[in-house]
Amino acid sequence: MKILHIAAHLGGGVGKAHSAVCAADDRDISRHYLLLEEPRDTRFADAIRAAGAEITILNDRTVAQRLLEQADIVQIEYWNHPRLYAFLCGVTLPAARTLIWCHISGLFAPLIPPGLMSAAHRFLFTSACSWEAAAVRELEADRRAALSVVNSGFGFADTAAPTRARAGRIGTLGTIDFTKLSPDFFAVIDHAAPDCPVSVWGSVEPDGEVRRRAAAMHRPEAVHFHGHCDDPQAALREIGIFLYLLQPRHFGTAENALIEAMSLGCVPLVFDNPAERAIVTHGETGFIETTVESAAARLRWMLAHPDALMAMGQEAARHVARTHSARKTAADFAAIYRAMQGETRRTIDFRAILGATPADWFLATQDGAAPSADQPGAARKGTLHHFLHCFPEDASLRALLQG
Repeated sequence: MKILHIAAHLGGGVGKAHSAVCAADDRDISRHYLLLEEPRDTRFADAIRAAGAEITILNDRTVAQRLLEQADIVQIEYWNHPRLYAFLCGVTLPAARTLIWCHISGLFAPLIPPGLMSAAHRFLFTSACSWEAAAVRELEADRRAALSVVNSGFGFADTAAPTRARAGRIGTLGTIDFTKLSPDFFAVIDHAAPDCPVSVWGSVEPDGEVRRRAAAMHRPEAVHFHGHCDDPQAALREIGIFLYLLQPRHFGTAENALIEAMSLGCVPLVFDNPAERAIVTHGETGFIETTVESAAARLRWMLAHPDALMAMGQEAARHVARTHSARKTAADFAAIYRAMQGETRRTIDFRAILGATPADWFLATQDGAAPSADQPGAARKGTLHHFLHCFPEDASLRALLQG
């Protein structure tokens, strides 16, 4: 089966997921990636090529047209990237069997345009949390039948046995800024007052809000910033408690760091957010709490019960091995591809779904709030700032910004 992937790039979590899936694929699947911009970091692209897949950088629409016509299935790697919208809405694409793998949750802006879920032969979420999105709940029953979940976050293959020493050590790893991390992260540590410092792996702005919140703690020495982590597996093997407290409207879905920590026997402590609820089972594979006080009390309990923590860490690792592996995701895709093989190719009018201008594309995923290029997190992917970066002279975006 010839699968053509259309993706803005192969960086971050998307590239990481595909490099693992390609390595786990059956031999009867041939993957070709059509990228809409040059990769900045080629690690995952190199791994994908090494696994036998092909990669083409878009620079000729006629080449893209030929690849689309030759593919058995066209798989769109969807998130709200401006260049993806420009490709889909730029010209009429040939009839195809279309699968969309959605790498945003749709719970908050950026939202998932409902027309995309209705138009594709199959529409796949990367996390079960997306079932809670309003647009998903409002779909007709026959269209919901075309939706399913295929995980894009995988645990490490090598396990690590929980130990008493690890059970007494706390850490977190990932995006260390308040677009994702909860502002209450440091308050929980202050209330729990652990004897050992909490290790924080990830890049942190020296003069940013995260550092200011940490410095304002009653005991700022209770947090140890390690900076960027080149070897997440080695870092996670040092701890037994994964303190993964995120803000309620964060942008995550697959939560690679959480899944990787659990695969190594770490017991997570998370807030009651949809993406985390889809991964952690309270009292079995980790703990889900709702307030600063309850999270701090739970952290104290975890430190006081190392034997219970070690048993839970073992269950967390077993659960991730069963449910979040590249081999399982490759098998899930293979089954879906086989089911799609006999279906009729059809064209999708992406302009009718998403609009004709960059401003239309941006607004298609927003929740009605007034857009601003200076909004918090403006440099992040899919924001108005990102659209302006890709289309700096576009009149529709300039009018949106001014109006």
